[in-house]
Amino acid sequence: MAAILEAHDLAKRYRLGATTVDALRGVSLTVDEGEFVALMGPSGSGKSTLLQLLGGLDRPTAGEVILQGETISQLSDDAATKLRRDRTGFVFQSFNLIPLLDVTENVALPFTIAGIDTGNGEVADRIRDVIALVELSGKERHKPDQLSAGEQQRVAIARALVTRPALLFADEPTGNLDYTTGTEILEALWRSCVERHQTVVLVTHDSKAAAYADRVLVISDGEIRDEIVLGRRDTHDTGPLVSRLAELGL
Repeated sequence: MAAILEAHDLAKRYRLGATTVDALRGVSLTVDEGEFVALMGPSGSGKSTLLQLLGGLDRPTAGEVILQGETISQLSDDAATKLRRDRTGFVFQSFNLIPLLDVTENVALPFTIAGIDTGNGEVADRIRDVIALVELSGKERHKPDQLSAGEQQRVAIARALVTRPALLFADEPTGNLDYTTGTEILEALWRSCVERHQTVVLVTHDSKAAAYADRVLVISDGEIRDEIVLGRRDTHDTGPLVSRLAELGL
């Protein structure tokens, strides 16, 4: 499969008073179309910084990010914003739903903001389709306060998928959820990858979440320390991943 995302020698340096912090140091990677990749590491390892650079939310100090053949870091701010809006979707730890809008309206928000009619035609079909994908059919008119935490995060996933992005970035999407509810979210991401060929890049510190990925990049001190290939599997046993992490002393 062709690479949909590439990073070459990414570095990110911050100034904290008189101190310089190297959040990322020469990170290079590729993500293939339809692949599920996890960026795994402890707090402060640089994994969320890496996701922000890959998704065009921030610019690197050095190096480049190429999304579908376009070098994001060479684009103007307006062009980078348009590319991010058109080709990427984001799911964060916080659900960021609009309390006054129901499920359908929250999912439709990217189209509403763009001034596109969401009531009929292909757009309406897309909205129904992603609501079904995250298993919320029948709750289309529920407001966020009528949903569980897991259901709210599934609405956020549907909203990120409804524009059919080339890449879906998920930053600790199960971080605020209990074990069972977190599994619901991981299953929804997994279905989007398997059933819709959606490319997913997941940031996590949790081996249970990372075990859903085809490939795990272990991040430590701003560098990729190891690559663990798990392959596409119907089960998500953490054993092989945990064994390799133990060998690395993590």
